[in-house]
Amino acid sequence: MKRIFYICSFGGSGSKMLCSYLKNFGKTYHIHSRRPPKKLTSITNPKNSEWFGEDILPIEENKKTTVIFIYRNPVDAILSRFYGQGHLGNIQTDPTTTMEDVVLAKEDLYGVDEFFNNYVKAQCQDYDIYCVKYEEIFDKIEELDKALGLPSHSYLHPVKKESKYKWGTKIDKRYDLVEPLTEIYKNLIHKMDNMPFIKLHKGG
Repeated sequence: MKRIFYICSFGGSGSKMLCSYLKNFGKTYHIHSRRPPKKLTSITNPKNSEWFGEDILPIEENKKTTVIFIYRNPVDAILSRFYGQGHLGNIQTDPTTTMEDVVLAKEDLYGVDEFFNNYVKAQCQDYDIYCVKYEEIFDKIEELDKALGLPSHSYLHPVKKESKYKWGTKIDKRYDLVEPLTEIYKNLIHKMDNMPFIKLHKGG
């Protein structure tokens, strides 16, 4: 049975890396839908798989589909990916919102906390969601393989690539945003820190 993987995230969280890895074992779709559906659906555009569609998957296709939500410290994710209107539109938030807007408002204008809660507390009925913490994936990839029922081959495992940016240092021009963003997202960061590496959210 050929596996299908839906890799969901708010961006800047290693979803492309995970898609690349899981392509060794089946078909992957990279999804930025803000809300997972109650019943698992097809993708709106299989060639550019950004969102869940409206057509409920047939039972046999549902059985071979695995849904993964990969997330990361929101400050790192925002600094890494939330600089373009295209990406902000893909995660279904106001594409004109800037990091500076968030800092000035002292609010989560991107709705990252909502996005996170939509997946870890999803009301899914006919599928499960594997919630995976990006920060631990490279050290615990064999644990992920086991949870997903995959063979574990070290030569296939992804290798961490350090960002060209040095978040939290004056090397990067966005240094001044780190501290205020950390304050704004401190409650979400606390929730993420207290999550296990893999949390299986059962549907039904």
